[in-house]
Amino acid sequence: MTEPAQTITAQDLRMKILEKEMDEISRQEAVKAEQEKRLQDFTASFLHDHISDEERALIRKLVLSAVNNGKFEALVYSFPSDLCTDSGRAINNRLPHWPETLQGKAKELYQAYEKVAKPQGFKLKASIINFPGGMPGDVGLFLDWAPEKV
Repeated sequence: MTEPAQTITAQDLRMKILEKEMDEISRQEAVKAEQEKRLQDFTASFLHDHISDEERALIRKLVLSAVNNGKFEALVYSFPSDLCTDSGRAINNRLPHWPETLQGKAKELYQAYEKVAKPQGFKLKASIINFPGGMPGDVGLFLDWAPEKV
């Protein structure tokens, strides 16, 4: 004797869909929490730590890669514009005092540029490199070694 098939109600199907939606919401919340944690960790490191030897090596690698590709500039560092004292306003508007708005590792990188790279003929440019929701997102610092324009 076979058992009768269990009857599925409309309520059962609605509950199944609701459970699936709740699982997706939970997954999205976990992803968002992880992203927020990574941003908090990055921000704490950015504001309080010094540029590491690994970061310096990565900058050298980025520059050499650009040279090998025939480029005269390389994006050597990026960070959220919120980590500037003016949230990236001076950089976005190309104001001459933009270096004064830098903090943490970006400020340290700029100071190293002024001391070491600038006397060697390099230039350092800053730009807002994305605009999520129409607002300034990340700042990109570009090391430039292009010849002077005549």
